[in-house]
Amino acid sequence: MSALPKILILTPVKNAEAFLDSYFQQLYKLTYPAKQISIGFLESDSADGTYAILEKNLAGLNERFNRATLWKKDFSYYIPAGMPRWANEIQVSRRITLAKSRNHLLFRALEDEDWVMWLDADVIEYPADVIQRMLATGKDIVHPNCVREYGGSSYDLNAWSEHGSLHLDDLRRAGELVELDSVGGTMLLVRADVHRDGLIFPPFPYGLRNPKIRKNNHWKGEIETEGLGIMASDMNVQCWGMPRLEIKHRND
Repeated sequence: MSALPKILILTPVKNAEAFLDSYFQQLYKLTYPAKQISIGFLESDSADGTYAILEKNLAGLNERFNRATLWKKDFSYYIPAGMPRWANEIQVSRRITLAKSRNHLLFRALEDEDWVMWLDADVIEYPADVIQRMLATGKDIVHPNCVREYGGSSYDLNAWSEHGSLHLDDLRRAGELVELDSVGGTMLLVRADVHRDGLIFPPFPYGLRNPKIRKNNHWKGEIETEGLGIMASDMNVQCWGMPRLEIKHRND
C-alpha cells in the first residue's frame, strides 16, 4: 500500500497576531495524518508580535507535524494609515507584494511534498477533513468556497469564472466541482509538481493575450492568485472550485 501524499501547508503572514490562536486550533483539528503534513511560514513587515508568536509555537508544531519552518522577509510595504486593504488605489502594489511573499515562501519551503496547500492566517474555521475532501477530487488545483457566514456570499472574490462575473456562491447549484478561470489564496490546494513546472504567483500583470482575463481590468492582466489561475490556463492546467465546501473567514 502506497504512503499517503505529503502535504505542505504554506502561510505568508503580516500583522497576524490576533488570528494565530484560531489558526493553530484549526491546524491541530485536521484529521489528515499529521506526520504527512509540513508547515511553512513567511513573516513580513509586521508591526505586532506575529514573528515571536510563530517562533514560540514552532517546537509544538514540529512535535506534532513532519516539520515546521519560519522565515522572515521584509518588503517595506505598508498600507497608508486610514486606508482599507481593499482600496482600489493600492491593489496593484499590495498584491505585487503578496505575490512576492508567496513565491519567496514557496521556493524556500518546498522539499519532497506532493501537494502545497496555501492557507491564510485569517481563515478561522474549516472542516477537519478538508485536505481529504480536496484531494479526493483528483484535480491539480482546487479552491474551496471561502465565506464569512456559512451559506452566505463568497468572501474570496479572486476565485471566478466568466471574466470575473461568476464566483463560487453563484455556482452552488452547479455541483460539487466547477471549473474556474481564477483562484484566490485563502485556501488553495496545488499539486506540487505544477509549482515545480513553473507555476508561480505573478508579481506583475500577467495574461494579456489570454482570453479568460477580465475584460474591464485596467491592469491589463491579472496579478498574484488571479495571475496564477491565468498562468495555469497557459500551462494547460485547469483550476477547479468546490462551491459547497465552505471555509470561514473572519469578519473584517
